[in-house]
Amino acid sequence: MAALFRVLTAVHLIYALHHQAHLRCLLLLFWLMLPSLHAAGNFPITQFGAKGDGVTLNSGFIQKAIDAAAASGGGAVIVPPGRFLTGSIALRSNVTLHLQKGAVLLGSTDRFLYRKINFYGLILAHNQRNIAITGEGVIDGQGVELAQNTMKLHKAGKLPSDNEAERPTIIHFRKCDQVTVRQITLLQSACWVQLYRECTNVLVENIKVRSCAAITNDGIDIDSCSNVVIRGCDIDSEDDGICLKSGPRFCENVLIEHCRVRSSCNAFKLGTASVKGFRNIVCRHLEIYDTYFSGIALELVDGGVLENISISHVRMKTTNNPLFIRLGHRNANGPVGSLQQVTISDVVAEIPNRRRSEMNKFPTYWRHNCTTLITGSITGLPGHPVRGITLRNIDITYGGIGEKPLAGHQLLEDLTKIPECAKNYPESKMFGVLPAWGMYVRHAENLTMENVRFRVSGKDYRAAVLFDDVKGLQLQRCMVASQGREPLWVMHDVCDARISGTQSPRGSTRIFDQRGNNADIQIKP
Repeated sequence: MAALFRVLTAVHLIYALHHQAHLRCLLLLFWLMLPSLHAAGNFPITQFGAKGDGVTLNSGFIQKAIDAAAASGGGAVIVPPGRFLTGSIALRSNVTLHLQKGAVLLGSTDRFLYRKINFYGLILAHNQRNIAITGEGVIDGQGVELAQNTMKLHKAGKLPSDNEAERPTIIHFRKCDQVTVRQITLLQSACWVQLYRECTNVLVENIKVRSCAAITNDGIDIDSCSNVVIRGCDIDSEDDGICLKSGPRFCENVLIEHCRVRSSCNAFKLGTASVKGFRNIVCRHLEIYDTYFSGIALELVDGGVLENISISHVRMKTTNNPLFIRLGHRNANGPVGSLQQVTISDVVAEIPNRRRSEMNKFPTYWRHNCTTLITGSITGLPGHPVRGITLRNIDITYGGIGEKPLAGHQLLEDLTKIPECAKNYPESKMFGVLPAWGMYVRHAENLTMENVRFRVSGKDYRAAVLFDDVKGLQLQRCMVASQGREPLWVMHDVCDARISGTQSPRGSTRIFDQRGNNADIQIKP
């Protein structure tokens, strides 16, 4: 009866979710699908020969403990206090790898001690069920030394490359079901820190990530997974902080909440890999700081579908771009994708004019040229607009780029010359310095901005917001608190616009500017 009750309740919740019931239904559904982890017995790795001296290679001893736990029907493999050096190990069904406080798993710096699924990794799992990594211990990938070793081997002709295909992650799980990663600290990966690919029913909770050891140090990658919860995580990464990707499957039914993220790239990102697409994603209560590209980046460039996305209650400080929504066509020989039904609400973003010398969290051998004060943008392609984007209760403060245009700045007179960059890799700075400082919208349908406020803390000569090729525009109770020499709101080739309750700086004379072929624009106080 209990099993039948769980099945019937799950079916009921799926029906409720389909009809847009409260998100708690998703969380309860996830709980119903996730049985408690096996705790049949404890298997301390020291009883299998492991030594925590930081020197002894323990891969075989740890694997024996895992295999013994699996053979007994499941259990907890215990890593006690100490420094345990290891190469690749493989988790098996119904096994928890538990790191006690004071325990450190040290990834070997010898590249040849790592195995792969489709990517190399320190802790691997493939087609396993009910697996976990828990505890207050640390997994240190020693990524600086491991990445350097990989590069040396490539230069010596012993590896085909030193890119992501050859540099190991710390965690790589593929096609696994019922996955839990909780409390642990992950340090210094040689590649992505943790990659979950084609997994179902995943919980990543209350973990800490610190990794600026190598390029492509994403904090967490969720690729083609479904039924995922990421909660209470503290991430500081060289590349994207929390990154969802889509290859052979949709990435769907994902909840991200109460996380703190610092990134030398994008803090929260969907893409770049976007073959199938993303749907039913909820991201809320994020703290984003010291991020060198976008706080929020939603990128669909490989022909997939991006829909039903909700992002709310986000606070950004010292971030170079607040929002980047991009429908592109990187898959030039395939169809253009579809990006629609995105709601972003209750966001406060501070985009300061800071010195590039302040942005220095990179590997010692590489750094990118940081661009500050990047305009927020929402862009589709000609004939392929983004649809159904809603911005609500958003407050954006920019530092300002100055009172006069400089060489290379794109001006209002040159709107038609702004490149489409359809096939380019998507980045918030891809269009150059745009003719608006607050928000640039091009090729969009059914766009709503409600109670959105824009401020400049310094000086900026440009327009605040620019709409180009927008059909179906709703502006309600929006405010621009600063004005340079250009009009506040610029509309170019806009039709079916309803504007009401806008607020402007006292004494403003150039509020709305209409250019190109506009039609059916109604402006009310």
